[in-house]
Amino acid sequence: MLLINLKTLKTAVFGLLIILSVFTFGCGGNQPGQKKRELISFRPYNGINYSEVSRRQRNGLSFNEYGYQLEPQWKLKFVSDDSVSIFSPTKNAFINFPLTRGYDSIFNAARSWLKIRQINKDSITMEILIQKGDSLDVKGTKVFMRFFADNYVKNVLHTDTTTLRKPSRADTLFIHSLAAKATADYTKAFSARQPAEITSKSPLVTVSRRTTKPDILNNFDNSDDYLDPNYDIVIKNAYKDFYFSFTMYIDDKGNLYYGAPLVGFNGDQEREADYIHTSKAVMESYFKFYLNVKPGKTLGIIHSSMVSIHVEGKAKNHTK
Repeated sequence: MLLINLKTLKTAVFGLLIILSVFTFGCGGNQPGQKKRELISFRPYNGINYSEVSRRQRNGLSFNEYGYQLEPQWKLKFVSDDSVSIFSPTKNAFINFPLTRGYDSIFNAARSWLKIRQINKDSITMEILIQKGDSLDVKGTKVFMRFFADNYVKNVLHTDTTTLRKPSRADTLFIHSLAAKATADYTKAFSARQPAEITSKSPLVTVSRRTTKPDILNNFDNSDDYLDPNYDIVIKNAYKDFYFSFTMYIDDKGNLYYGAPLVGFNGDQEREADYIHTSKAVMESYFKFYLNVKPGKTLGIIHSSMVSIHVEGKAKNHTK
């Protein structure tokens, strides 16, 4: 399913890993007779404010075919060789994180493994690494983070980070191509950077969108909620009490198409068929009359996307 692929990608890109030990790398350590590798030192760059200006794949794109955007967000300042301060947009403040150095320019900070590819007082290029079991894949993800010193941006480039962070022309052309495919076939939908909006047009229906609470596990960042928008819908005076969870496609015109149930049936095909039939009927009746739907878009381009729906029906004689 698309959701599984997206979550797998998210895990790989952000590298939200449990810190075990920097010396448990599968090929770590110096072999007998090899020259000792020195730990990287950030001392020459302590106190310099760096802002991430791009985060791209090896092909130069910041988007993939699922609509996931590698968004440059980080601002950081090395405090010492064992501490780094990283800006949290949610808290609107810098947060100090322990910094653990490994061999060959590898370090861990903010629950992420990174490898310095290039560093000087004006810029840094890092590659995101991922952990596999108790080893670190030093081949890298081929996802690169590019930072410029704030002073360099202002006094040498004479611009600002907002301008530098804008998606490239190649990104725009790529999204246009994905949108064309999704328009021709809604099942080729991809995540919208500005998710589809669902609102109620009846006092009998309430709609709310779920949001992830920022915490230490997601580095106080819930900006990737757009990958799987979840909506809770409550319908009063329904024909009976019910509760269904399923995915739903929303095309570029705002039309609704049933996706798949979000519950398991343990091989009970009859129960599954009944669930799909009934929940699809709810979508095609109540949703059509009681909801306003605005399709999602990415880089200003409207396209088909998918949402997850959790709908509760309360019969007229429902006491709660």
